[in-house]
Amino acid sequence: MRHSALLRSGTGLERPGAVRDVAQHEIPTAPAADEDRGNAARLDHFVVRHGVRCAGAHLIIDIYDGERLDEIEHIEHTLRRCIDAAGATLLHIHLHHFQPNGVSGVAVLAESHISIHTWPEAGYAALDVFMCGEAVPEACVPILREAFSAKRVAVSELLRGQGV
Repeated sequence: MRHSALLRSGTGLERPGAVRDVAQHEIPTAPAADEDRGNAARLDHFVVRHGVRCAGAHLIIDIYDGERLDEIEHIEHTLRRCIDAAGATLLHIHLHHFQPNGVSGVAVLAESHISIHTWPEAGYAALDVFMCGEAVPEACVPILREAFSAKRVAVSELLRGQGV
């Protein structure tokens, strides 16, 4: 496989591509007292997962033998479905279509983010799904599997901010 097919840094940037940049409404911050840290602290949206207090779950998702990985509209729709299923709040989506192929982008969430980078020529996509608070990041996995007709999906979970 060509080096340029694996490394997206700078690839296709000299030619304009299709860009999706969709701003959403601002989310007001609601101050609240955190009983463990005193009245001056604001709501931190930390969660307890697997018995561990953490900032949130960060899923590293690899899609193998996937389809439709070069279709920016399909990718945007899929990210929106993931956000809805996870119970997250969309702030902003930005997607970039590389020439000749591939899409990279991010959905910025009130609860953190979902990022995607695709290599359609290899049938591969790399996603990061990081969410805090009440959001359910693992709800994204079946949507991604179905949307990209993935033959294999690998998921690793990291608990961010343990011990903070």
